[in-house]
Amino acid sequence: MYTSHGNHGESRSLGGLQAGAPWPPLPLTERGCTGTANGGYRLHQDAPADPLYLMGCGLRWHRERDAPAGWELIQFLRSTDHNARALAADLLAKTKYTRLLVRQLRRAKAKLNQMTTNHTPVLEGSGLKKAAEMNTPYGLEIIESCLTCKLRRDNWFCGLSRDGLKSLAEASHLTTFPGGALLFVEGQIPRGAYVLCSGKVKLSTTSRDGKVLILKIAEAGEVLGLSAVISGQPFQLTAETAGPCQVNFIEREALIQRIEKSGELGLHASQALSREFQSAYQDIHDLILARSSAGKLAKLLLSGAPSREKPESNEIRIRPTLTHEEMAQMIGSSRETVTRLLGDLKKKELIRLEGSTLVIRNRTALEALAA
Repeated sequence: MYTSHGNHGESRSLGGLQAGAPWPPLPLTERGCTGTANGGYRLHQDAPADPLYLMGCGLRWHRERDAPAGWELIQFLRSTDHNARALAADLLAKTKYTRLLVRQLRRAKAKLNQMTTNHTPVLEGSGLKKAAEMNTPYGLEIIESCLTCKLRRDNWFCGLSRDGLKSLAEASHLTTFPGGALLFVEGQIPRGAYVLCSGKVKLSTTSRDGKVLILKIAEAGEVLGLSAVISGQPFQLTAETAGPCQVNFIEREALIQRIEKSGELGLHASQALSREFQSAYQDIHDLILARSSAGKLAKLLLSGAPSREKPESNEIRIRPTLTHEEMAQMIGSSRETVTRLLGDLKKKELIRLEGSTLVIRNRTALEALAA
C-alpha cells in the first residue's frame, strides 16, 4: 500500500517495513547525498542504505516517472551495501521509462560540452585537435556536411558529384547513435533511407520461433533500406548498430524526388541495389549450398582479416567485434556450436586467443577449410 499525504509525510507498508515513517526517512543531505545539476542527488559510496528509501524511490519512479528518483536508484548500484545494490537493480529491471533517464543524460552531456567549449583555453597544433576529439560523442569525428566529410568513400552515394552531394545534404539529417540502437525493424513501413557514415550495422531477420539470423554487417558508406524506400514495401530486415555510428537519414519523399530528377543519383541508386542483391545471392549460396558450420565459421573469421599482401605472411592478429552468439547468428548455428568449433580450431593450432585479440596462426589452412 502506498498513500500520499501531501509533502509532509507518507504512510506505507512495504514488505514488512515500519509504517508511518516520514518521507524521505532522512533528509537527503543527511543521508550522505549531495545535489546534482539534473535535480537529483549523488550518493556517497559509504552512505548508509535504507530499504524504505529505495522502495520509495522505486514507487516515485514507476508511478510518477520522477527522473531524480530514477537517478537515485542508479546511484545506489554503486553502493558498498550488497543488499542495497541488489534491491536497486531489481527495481530498475522492471522499469519501462529508461528513455527519460537517457534523455536527461543527453541534455546534461550537451550542457557539459557547451560549458567545456566556452571555457576551454585556446590550444595550438595537436593540442587543439586532441581537445576537439575529446568533446565529440563516442569519440567519433563530427561531420558537418557531406561536402566537407573526410570519411567519404568512392562508392555508394559518397561517390556523387559535388552537385549531387549538395542536393542530398539539403534533404538529409545526420545523427549519432550508440551501440545497440535500432534504425528500423522488420515489417516497418520505410520513412527513409540511412547512409552509414561511420561504424557498423547488423542486418538481421527473425523467424516465428524467435531465431535470429544476421545476414550482413553493413560497413561505412553503405545505404540501408534503399530497396524498401524505392519499392514502398515494408523493411525485410532489422538494422541494429553494432557500435557507435553516425548515420545520415534521407526522407523517402525527398529521396524519390531527387532520383526522378537526377540521372546521376538514379544510376548510383541502381548500382547500390545491384550490389545489395549480388551480396544477398552470395550469402544464400554460402549459407545453404556450401560449407559445413566449421567452413562458415572459418570464412567469417577470415572476413575480419586484412587482405593478404605477402604469401609468406601467414599469422594475422585481429580484434573480433562479434560475440559467440552473434557469430552463431551469422552462420545459422547455435552459440554452443560456435564455442565448440573455436575450441577445435585452437586444438588444431589454426587460431589462438591473446586476451581480446584473435590470432590466425595458419591462414592457408583456414582458407582451405572455408573453401
